[in-house]
Amino acid sequence: MSLLRTSSPSTSHFAPLFRLLDDYDNHRSNSLSAIRSFAPKFDIRESETAFHLDGELPGIAQENVNVEFTDPQTLVVKGRTEREHHITDPNDQKNKEQAVVTTDKASKAKSGHRYWASERSIGEFSRTFSFPDRIDQDNVKASLKNGILSIVVPKAAAPPTKKIAIE
Repeated sequence: MSLLRTSSPSTSHFAPLFRLLDDYDNHRSNSLSAIRSFAPKFDIRESETAFHLDGELPGIAQENVNVEFTDPQTLVVKGRTEREHHITDPNDQKNKEQAVVTTDKASKAKSGHRYWASERSIGEFSRTFSFPDRIDQDNVKASLKNGILSIVVPKAAAPPTKKIAIE
């Protein structure tokens, strides 16, 4: 996904960008044998000094998220999540601890449960963001709190002009 500016200086100049955020269905694999994937939704804002990305990653652990630059102006956010549910043995009255069962497409639940609905996103995800301005990769900050990944991508200062002597 590219972050493009329109020529209109109005407050709605980000409307085309927000429509692009709804393209997550294009990232899904149509093959049944492929690993399940999804694309988390992001809000993207621009200030005078930086781009601000806020993405929904509910229930995804920090160690399962990777943020990296693939080129000087392209940021990739990718990771993985699995379904986790808790089961309790009703016959074991002394031990009330719950067992945690983690499943994904490759491994079936061994709890004997039959799903009536399975709406939570699982599998791998990847989102790519290309910035229209030069950015300062060395000062990018990312944090994950309450299921929201917040990334601040500072804009790089314009390079100084250099005068060339004509010989």
